[in-house]
Amino acid sequence: MASPSELWMQEFNEASKLGDEISNMISGKNSLPQSGPETQRHLSAIRRKATILTTKLDSLQSLLLALPGKQPISGKEINRRQEMLKNLSTKVNQMSTALNMAGAANRENLLGSDSKTDDIIYRASGLDNQGLVGFQRQTMREQDEGLEKLDETVTSTKHIALAVHEELTLHTRLLDDLDEHVDVTNSRMQRVQRNLAFLNKRTKSGCACWIFLVIAIVILIVVVLVLIKYL
Repeated sequence: MASPSELWMQEFNEASKLGDEISNMISGKNSLPQSGPETQRHLSAIRRKATILTTKLDSLQSLLLALPGKQPISGKEINRRQEMLKNLSTKVNQMSTALNMAGAANRENLLGSDSKTDDIIYRASGLDNQGLVGFQRQTMREQDEGLEKLDETVTSTKHIALAVHEELTLHTRLLDDLDEHVDVTNSRMQRVQRNLAFLNKRTKSGCACWIFLVIAIVILIVVVLVLIKYL
C-alpha cells in the first residue's frame, strides 16, 4: 500500500502532466481561426482542464499541510514540495492570463463592439422600404448566428461545471480512502505495540526465573560442599 507521501507525489505528477497538456493546447490555438465554433470549443476545453488543475493544486496544498500528521517527514522535504507547488501555481497563473486574453478576444469577435450599432444605423440610412425589409432580415440572421454562438458558450460553461463537480467528487473519495488507510495503519501499529509490550514483559519475567534458579543451584552446591567438609 502506498504511503501518504507517495500518494501526494503521484497526485503532483498528474497535476504537472495536466499543466503540460494545457500549455500545449494553448500553443495549438495559434493554428485555429481567430473565432468560430471550433475555436470556442478549443477554449472551453482548455478552461475545463485549467479549472480541474486549479482544484488539484488546492487539494495538493491541503494534503501537504496534513502530511506531517500522517507520517514522519522532514521540514526540508516539506519546503521542497512547497516550492514545487509554487512553481506549478506560477505556471498555471501564466496560462490563465494567456487564456483570459484569448477569451477576451473571442468574446469581442462574438459580441462585437459599440461601433457595430453606429454601423447598422449608417447602413440603414437612405434605404427604401424594400431595402429596409431586406436589411432587417439580414440583421436578424446575424443576431441568430450570434445567439447560436452564445448558446455554444453556455453549453461549454455547463460542461466545465460538470467536470468540476466530477473532479471534486473524485478528490473527496480519494481523501476518504486516504483517511481509511491511515486508520487501518494506526490500528495495526497499536496492535504491534501491544504485542511487543507483552513479549517484553514475558522476556523480563523469564530472565528473573533463570536468575533465581542459578542462585538456588549455587546455594545448594555450597551447602553440599559444607556438609562434605564436616562429615
